Amino acid sequence: MTDSLQRDFDWRLIRSFLAALDQGSLLGAARVIKSSQPTLGRHITELESQLGCVLFERTGRGLVPTATALQLAAAARSMEAGANQLARTLAGAQTQTSGSVRITASVPVAVHLLPPVLAQMHMSLPGIQIELVSSNQVSNLLRREADIAVRMLRPQQSTLVARKIGEVALGVYAHRNYLARQRPLRQPSDLLQHELIGSDTDKTILQGFAALGLPITRDAFVLRSDDFIVQWQAVRAGLGVGFMADYVARSDPDVVQVLAGQLKIPPLPMWLAVHREIRTSQRIRAVYDFLAESLPQMI
Repeated sequence: MTDSLQRDFDWRLIRSFLAALDQGSLLGAARVIKSSQPTLGRHITELESQLGCVLFERTGRGLVPTATALQLAAAARSMEAGANQLARTLAGAQTQTSGSVRITASVPVAVHLLPPVLAQMHMSLPGIQIELVSSNQVSNLLRREADIAVRMLRPQQSTLVARKIGEVALGVYAHRNYLARQRPLRQPSDLLQHELIGSDTDKTILQGFAALGLPITRDAFVLRSDDFIVQWQAVRAGLGVGFMADYVARSDPDVVQVLAGQLKIPPLPMWLAVHREIRTSQRIRAVYDFLAESLPQMI
């Protein structure tokens, strides 16, 4: 076979050739491969044209293979076996629940929520390895920076599948030792007399105080950090009063909620986002389903 013929050869015609060879007629071959008789006829004619030889003698009783066709049959069946093996391999790759899945999540979620969930998941899906990106930056699933994202904002890209899996409750917390040496916290305005821990560049807490009619500036915070784990550890150390997710505060019984029921902080929605290719990747689907079921029980 010449180099030009190798480049232009349509390997799909082999399926029609073998069906015609085995069935002895275009009608029978068409039924086997669920095609039409005219299509089979065109395939055989095209294959003969590409090979430059006659493969079948057309008779009133059907198709009679030529000597050339019989010589090509063994090679054609090897090609068919290879194509079938390739299809099985691809199908297996799409359905296997083994391999790596990359998850991105905010730092608090990655530190406090995901480890116990991943421990449970490893027992159910031992063949899957997790790559966990702990970052407050929103990773771009479209650029394959991650397979699955746990986000507090719903992604807007139309090629992503997003599912709201719950809401994260927020509260005001302080360590028992801090509260024991400070004046009581009986109402929201009392916060102005306490050491506050908050964000550096994020203005959410400042806006929350303003909504309460208690405008404050950045100087009101004894510690400012955009790292929520730093804020949490500062609260645990007794530095002051912090604002954080309930699921974080539950990890230390000596950190208690203050002003419960008096200070209404809107909860944050939690979204699970994934690329639409989840429909063809069994391992990503398995991890996505496990997270969707387990995370709501943790927040």
